Amino acid sequence: FQDQAMMKTMSSGNCTLNVPAKNSYRMVVLGASRVGKSSIVSRFLNGRFEDQYTPTIEDFHRKVYNIRGDMYQLDILDTSGNHPFPAMRRLSILTGDVFILVFSLDNRESFDEVKRLQKQILEVKSCLKNKTKESADLPMVICGNKNDHSEIFRKVRSDEGENLVSSDENCAYFEVSAKKNTNVDEMFYVLFSMAKLPHEMSPALHRKISIQYGDTFQQKSFRMRRVKDMDAYGMISPFARRPSVNSDLKYIKSKVLREGQSREREKCIIQ
Repeated sequence: FQDQAMMKTMSSGNCTLNVPAKNSYRMVVLGASRVGKSSIVSRFLNGRFEDQYTPTIEDFHRKVYNIRGDMYQLDILDTSGNHPFPAMRRLSILTGDVFILVFSLDNRESFDEVKRLQKQILEVKSCLKNKTKESADLPMVICGNKNDHSEIFRKVRSDEGENLVSSDENCAYFEVSAKKNTNVDEMFYVLFSMAKLPHEMSPALHRKISIQYGDTFQQKSFRMRRVKDMDAYGMISPFARRPSVNSDLKYIKSKVLREGQSREREKCIIQ
């Protein structure tokens, strides 16, 4: 999620981290209820799987990286599967930079929902792209979760998932298990590669740093003595809060207005 300002400031405990706007991104996770969206996010952030299911309203996470001395910020929006507010979902799509669409391999309806979401994302982003004349690609992963279940419970064939991404080189298909941690790291690696982000943002390719190191985290000379030959670190912000709806709307407006004040502009409808 890129901002109009030149630098972003993120507070973690007693430290303040400045991240260039060009290195700030938002990842949006979408899909039906009970397909494992939050479990995949949990695997990404802390390598854990929670057995207990808790319905998600909307969760926001932030991870900051120091990769070879450069700072990066990844905001993660874990959305509700019920979509009680269609306008909010549309706004989430407008502000997203990379997308993960999740369905359950044992639930045909969740696969149909992913097909609808994929179409909606392409339509909403095309609207914004036409207004801003952006030529950026749209990195997206379609993720069939729960491949640890027996094949007798499968309701979606692998070729059906692959067909959804066959015509788009910036879209990939993976069958994963958040529970068994199968193909999750590989999925994130490919997603970041398509987005032209550092490979080290993938969970397995950076050192996880505690917030206690936040004060020295952004220094280009930052190194952990006990870790050799590694120059990529990631830290979760425990106090991150989702930007307000007003901030998101201003961000979208600024992207459209950035193209010039002289010509008449149309609005991307978000409700």
